[in-house]
Amino acid sequence: MKMPTTSGSGDAVADDESPANESDTRAYLLERSKRGFAPIANAFVQVPQSKAFADGTKDRSGPLATFVRNGDLRGLRALLFLHAIISNGAGDNGWSTTLPLSVWSRVFDTTVTADSRSAASAATRILTRLEQRAMIRRARKGRAREVTVTLLRPDGSGLEYSRPDGKSDRFIKLRNEFWSEGWYAKLDLPATAMLLVCLHEKPEFSLPTERMQEWYGFSPDTAERGLRTLCELGLLTVSSRLKKSPLSPSGVTRVNFYELTAVLAPPTRLKATGRRARARKKGSR
Repeated sequence: MKMPTTSGSGDAVADDESPANESDTRAYLLERSKRGFAPIANAFVQVPQSKAFADGTKDRSGPLATFVRNGDLRGLRALLFLHAIISNGAGDNGWSTTLPLSVWSRVFDTTVTADSRSAASAATRILTRLEQRAMIRRARKGRAREVTVTLLRPDGSGLEYSRPDGKSDRFIKLRNEFWSEGWYAKLDLPATAMLLVCLHEKPEFSLPTERMQEWYGFSPDTAERGLRTLCELGLLTVSSRLKKSPLSPSGVTRVNFYELTAVLAPPTRLKATGRRARARKKGSR
């Protein structure tokens, strides 16, 4: 058994602690942000209907679609985490935070399967992609390979970031449990994208996957795979109901309705879910 070392006076000295790993680093930064969720503007997931019509197009896909079409799960996770730790406005310079490149490497999990040099290069490539898509602004600081990351508006406009107010600029809430309970690592790209879509939709919603390309910018197959994974992991429930359909042979059609479970649903949705459940129970009496 390893015995604690002693100082010159004979007092016991605690053993050295192990270095902070990826989870430790994310947990510290999330705690430092002093909020339980990341507010992400709806426009990242889907362009507002009024803007799409004003532009004369039916395509309502937001920047999320670019991450999906490019298979950029690392970039998407990185952006979501940046919003979790910077969007409270208490960073080094408002909507910015500065960390050594080696710390960004741990934050982005590039250190899991690579040595420090390769991990730093991978983290740099992630930040470069986010910068090219006008999601962030990046700057080097000092000689310690520190990197300052500044959020920009997640609609891809390149405009300065401002925290969404929930009125003129509506937003989704990605709870910190997504990171702290390891869900981010269990969800592949289709499931992560569809989690954001589910948060963007109403608490209980139907989603005809054949409209996914027009509404969100990725394929029905991607949407179906993502929904299936969310259901298998217990993050999403699905129920099937008959809806009136005047043009169908039978006069009805069967529609799937989805709802996020308590695991990652925002607190306001849990209250709404409870009210609907009580209403259904009362109506069945």
